[in-house]
Amino acid sequence: MKSLFFILFFLNFTFSINAQPVPVELIQNEEGNWQLLRGGEPFQIKGAGGSGSKELLAESGGNTFRIWGVDSDLREELDLAHKLGLTVVVGHWLGHERHGFDYDNSEMVAEQFERVKRDVIAYKDHPALLIWALGNEMEGFAEGENPKIWNHVQELAVMVKELDPFHPIMTVTAEIGGGRVPSINSIAKDVDIHGVNSYGGLPSLVQRYKQIGGIKPIIITEFGPPGTWEVGTTSFGAPYELTSTQKAEVYKTAYQNGCLANSDLCLGGFAFTWGFKMEATATWFGMFLPTGEKLAAVDVMTEIWSGEKPENLSPSIERFELIGPEMVSSGDEIKIELEVTDPNDDELSVEWIALGEASEYFTGGDAQAVPLELDGVIDESSLNGATLTAPEPGIYRIYVAIRDGKGAAAVANVPFMVNEELSKNDVEPSQASLKLPVKVYADNAPQPWVPTGWMGNTEKLELDMESTDSPHTGRTVIEVNYKAFDNWVGVAWQNPLNDWGDLPGGYNLTGAEKLTFWARGKKGGEKISFAVGILKDDREYYDTAFGELKDVKLSDKWKKYTINLKGKDLSRIKTPFVWTLGSPGLPVSFYLDDIQFE
Repeated sequence: MKSLFFILFFLNFTFSINAQPVPVELIQNEEGNWQLLRGGEPFQIKGAGGSGSKELLAESGGNTFRIWGVDSDLREELDLAHKLGLTVVVGHWLGHERHGFDYDNSEMVAEQFERVKRDVIAYKDHPALLIWALGNEMEGFAEGENPKIWNHVQELAVMVKELDPFHPIMTVTAEIGGGRVPSINSIAKDVDIHGVNSYGGLPSLVQRYKQIGGIKPIIITEFGPPGTWEVGTTSFGAPYELTSTQKAEVYKTAYQNGCLANSDLCLGGFAFTWGFKMEATATWFGMFLPTGEKLAAVDVMTEIWSGEKPENLSPSIERFELIGPEMVSSGDEIKIELEVTDPNDDELSVEWIALGEASEYFTGGDAQAVPLELDGVIDESSLNGATLTAPEPGIYRIYVAIRDGKGAAAVANVPFMVNEELSKNDVEPSQASLKLPVKVYADNAPQPWVPTGWMGNTEKLELDMESTDSPHTGRTVIEVNYKAFDNWVGVAWQNPLNDWGDLPGGYNLTGAEKLTFWARGKKGGEKISFAVGILKDDREYYDTAFGELKDVKLSDKWKKYTINLKGKDLSRIKTPFVWTLGSPGLPVSFYLDDIQFE
């Protein structure tokens, strides 16, 4: 057995030190058309971005996936891509000013430069690497013309080219308005390709790009259904979302007209998102359901990439309609009618759920809390529709998911508002009773609160929400590393994120009697305090209940802990889970898993 281990280790080590890059070249032919050559052969990007199955991407005819930033498992992703015959556009995440990155701060800029340099050296020879991408929408959502950002991108591009002459360099912007195109043309001259995230504007993108003087080839680095900022809204400001059937046609026609019809300039594109992502709604940009079933967008991209439709097609929503007004009073009946078919005549199942509405519709891709399921709202439901009883005042959204039992699905939703006398700004989201248990953290579960409330000496804190270091259950666990020898640190889960009681939000957890969670120390003996609720009534929007476990001494084995909440007012919980620790004079590491209200 030992000899086999050493053989495998040696083979892996040999691959890593002898790996040879596959040269990728950007050329412009005699007709003026731009083209990628990989290993000397023409290569058009048939790509997707997201955490969904890479095996299915390859089976569907895709040839590339995109990564937004380098993390610890990039080597594994590159190796998997190579095994599947896929290539990877590796992104180097560049700081956003709206997140606090300061391009006037020479120390921050220098650290970012060195990080990119380190990662280029580490991965430049991997045969799955296709293109380097410097940043993603780091120019912001205004005019995007800050010269300090673009000078930094140019400096990075020069450095990367010196280290790696075998792979082109791209930078990625949010569409092409403002000073983006002129800045890349005149400042970031060593950037080879302009990557553009474009949604509703994709069909006209190339024409607009040429009109404003774009001179570099482009890649559509994100495309999909129109964004929340590009569609109509209800009278109370909630955006209307297309059904998954309607979205599929958008993926198809927008990409064919916006990229395939402009092969002189466009090198290919990335469907977004190859997976599931909470952004404005629970389903807006996802090409899959959270439970893994593919939606019709996968089918149309499979046909575009491979030239053939998949054998098993997704169900088709022919009609989805709210009958009656969008604004009702508590106790009113709400009726929705549904017509659905299946191209393969499979037997269909249906699931209806009502969720609270997101507190913000445009996040620029930032992490967003997933609204929770309401309890006791849906009275009747079937493949023909559903009947609901309007809950307490608030803004909500009713979702339907249709599954064929063979890995394909369809989804649709519609927003509604309870109590027409309230405007959106007056309503706190999701104040109806929620279906228990409510999970704060667990694998494959919504995360309605986000750990954005960092406190104390946070410069020495590392919080990994997807660690794979011996979880209690499932695939991932929260890993906390505090690397200081003094001071204190803590994190509060929040809704809305980054809010300390100034904004409406939180959830009504009436009916819950306790918060339970599992924890273990890296070594054992770590002393941590845990709590529910930290926002007192001196804040406008405060927690209505509190509970704590002080100075818990952790074991190096998993142990379940309980904070008793029986009999307490849980009508608004904005900070459902908080931990704090004071340094014992050496670094501290511990793990958390399966946090929920029961």
